[in-house]
Amino acid sequence: MANSKATAQWDGSIKTGKGVMKPSHAAEIPFTFGSRFEGQLSNPEELIGAALAGCFSMALSLGLEQAGAPPRVIRTTADVRLDKDGDGFAIAAIELTTQAVVPGLDPAKFQAIAEATKKACPVSKALAGVRNISLKASLTSP
Repeated sequence: MANSKATAQWDGSIKTGKGVMKPSHAAEIPFTFGSRFEGQLSNPEELIGAALAGCFSMALSLGLEQAGAPPRVIRTTADVRLDKDGDGFAIAAIELTTQAVVPGLDPAKFQAIAEATKKACPVSKALAGVRNISLKASLTSP
């Protein structure tokens, strides 16, 4: 199976320093204290959200195909909430929102497949320590 790698470097103090995160096959992503806690640039939680949204979308496509309902398109966002936790911080919740165009699929069947996918995708499993990963899934027209 595949092994994926990423690197990160941080230079300086927590408030005045800066860093870069680098997935093996993508551009460097700069981050700072401000990007993490004040909404500027990217941050590690954003990358976790992107990883979960991508993994979930791909796994949902497989689940839908296996159910005989191949999707035309799946769009997923992940809102990752970082909260104070004692002396540090923790990812308190991740809200997945997905919309899919799947002609002829019953909405209840879609919801069941989406919920099963949320529990089974590899990144969801890796994030099991997050207290709450919720899902809002809907079918849309092409």
